Amino acid sequence: MELETPRGFRDILPEEALLRERLVERVRAVFADAGYLPVEPPLLESREVLARAGRLKGVPFQLFDTDDRLLMLRPEFTLPIARLVATSEALSARPLRLRYAGTVVRESADGTGEPRQFTQMGVELIGGARGAAEAELMNLLARALGVLGISDWTLAVGSVAPVEAILEAAGLAGEAGRPIREALHESDLVAVAAAARALGIAPERAEAISAVASLRGGAAVLERLGELLFAGGVEAARAEAVVAELAAVSEALSAEAREHLLLDFSLAGSFDYYTGVIFKAYVSGLTGSLAAGGRYDAVFDSLAGGSFGAVGFALSLERIEEALEVGEGAAPAKARPLRIAVPKGALAAGSRALLGAVGLDVSELEDPGRKLLISTERADYVIVRAMDAPAFVAHGGADCGICGADALEEAELDLVTLTDLDFGGCRFVVAAPEANVAKVRDALAGRANLIVATKYPRITRRYFESKGLSADVVTLRGNIELAPIVSMADCIVDITATGATLRENHLVVVADDVLASTARFFASTVAYRTDPRVAGLAAALAARAADLDVRA
Repeated sequence: MELETPRGFRDILPEEALLRERLVERVRAVFADAGYLPVEPPLLESREVLARAGRLKGVPFQLFDTDDRLLMLRPEFTLPIARLVATSEALSARPLRLRYAGTVVRESADGTGEPRQFTQMGVELIGGARGAAEAELMNLLARALGVLGISDWTLAVGSVAPVEAILEAAGLAGEAGRPIREALHESDLVAVAAAARALGIAPERAEAISAVASLRGGAAVLERLGELLFAGGVEAARAEAVVAELAAVSEALSAEAREHLLLDFSLAGSFDYYTGVIFKAYVSGLTGSLAAGGRYDAVFDSLAGGSFGAVGFALSLERIEEALEVGEGAAPAKARPLRIAVPKGALAAGSRALLGAVGLDVSELEDPGRKLLISTERADYVIVRAMDAPAFVAHGGADCGICGADALEEAELDLVTLTDLDFGGCRFVVAAPEANVAKVRDALAGRANLIVATKYPRITRRYFESKGLSADVVTLRGNIELAPIVSMADCIVDITATGATLRENHLVVVADDVLASTARFFASTVAYRTDPRVAGLAAALAARAADLDVRA
């Protein structure tokens, strides 16, 4: 038997452990000097209690104790501290400033390369004045990063309030507006626009929602935000309050924090968790945020039955280590040519045409041969399978890329989907041999269960779940048309452009509403929020896609 740690966990040897100890002490001193008091919630919590407080971040490890209670290892600190404050008379003073440092664990799927154990350091400010509390924490974050020696970073600030205000004005408060909220939570700007159209929102309101989600820049963009809120039908007093809150936060920032500020309303977070301003710290070259936080008033409403007002943020010790390594090594990612994941296959010609149309040198993409990385003065092209493009971008192999909407949906990674490039159109269908059509139709009507073969298990499961149906999904890597022919599945879910392959294998389309897909331009959350070239390329591609016919 091999002596090894479980997947996603690791040993930390003395040299690194000493470094981590020093980093934690520096951050702890900053928090303590600002008047934040230490707390230590337990490692195990009741899942039922914490689930009442809002969406649980990440997938927690769970177990039953000898009292038959379902417990979970803490996946973060905010909810345990909220539970602690809501139940402890000793913590009744307001405002209340608390700090913490410790381990959290979250499940992750095998094959993603994601760790399952993290160390977080953070603070919670409960009962502070709205606006002033957010600024206090952002200033505290800036001081902590300064003490750590991290100088090249971006403070991205967004809010759930602008889109909520427009949705309420449109009569879509609560569950009715969920498709738009979920799309914005995923930073999928294309899906935000599509959801607004699908819900039948008035065109001017739908355009305002899309424009808000794409709005980014310095404090000067708040004037434009006010205009968009009015265009979205928000009453003057409500619109002015939303803008005023963000202006107050910006004005209360220290010079140290303000120089890093980027207002970015694609950063909206979980609408059932956050209730106002959200902020994250990014460092170029990393694969995720260095720190994340925001206002989460509703958590205390759920746990304690009263509104206390709460803001907090957490720093990742592991990301701090990465940031320091990046700072000591090569030039930051934004100092080199933009790295673009370019797909092989059906999307290659359209991608090449559009990139060339916006002025990039694509001459070597015409016939790359066996080259997988092509360097030019303004861009480095990483040539990949379309289905692999999201993983390359999410894990730092590229800053941005092009692939089909299906690849992004199937990958389910932390990315920003920026533009529908309007080529490479195809659709996902449910198809079956003629002999199985009646059974499949019965199943889609809720009268039977199916065995479904597919290369796209996430898309397939999501489709059946959206219809309230169950299906047993068999994942194959190729020749899935064979599965129902040799009776190992009742039907398939697959991609089709013309239907020729299905007809050749005597398969009939039973449902064609699984997913419609076209090419998308997307980016890592870090590159989008630290490198202005990404947003510039997105805008240029969107403009050219509208008048350049590259559809295939």
